[in-house]
Amino acid sequence: MEGVTIVDHPLVQHKLTLIRDKSISTKSFRELLKEIGMLLCYEVTRDLPLAEVVVETPLAQMHSAKIAGKKLVFVPVLRAGVTFVDGMMDLVPTARVAHIGLYREPQTFSAVEYFFKSPSTLKPLRARLVGVSILGYVNDPGFRE
Repeated sequence: MEGVTIVDHPLVQHKLTLIRDKSISTKSFRELLKEIGMLLCYEVTRDLPLAEVVVETPLAQMHSAKIAGKKLVFVPVLRAGVTFVDGMMDLVPTARVAHIGLYREPQTFSAVEYFFKSPSTLKPLRARLVGVSILGYVNDPGFRE
């Protein structure tokens, strides 16, 4: 399916199994979701464009890679995706966060947007949803599809 990233990494599978255990504590559940968020962030940012920059190291100047383009915007789908963003923000603390609320229309099962809020400094967003309608990320805040 185009635009869908399936994350089948063994660590993600392991942590999903742990959170499914009915005896898990609330604290452990939240910690595991945050860890899954970090792993998802790693996977979904794998194809971000890089630009070469010159960096002054303690020994000499060097050419190195840096994420190109505009700032990242993480877009959790309310409410389930919010905890994942905590882990993602640990890896990309300069990212911004927008929120989208969706529900499934009971007859057609189509997603219906009921809420969208993005940082006021951003133009409307084009989001790429990740996982099972849990989280989106944006690297091109130019327009909304």
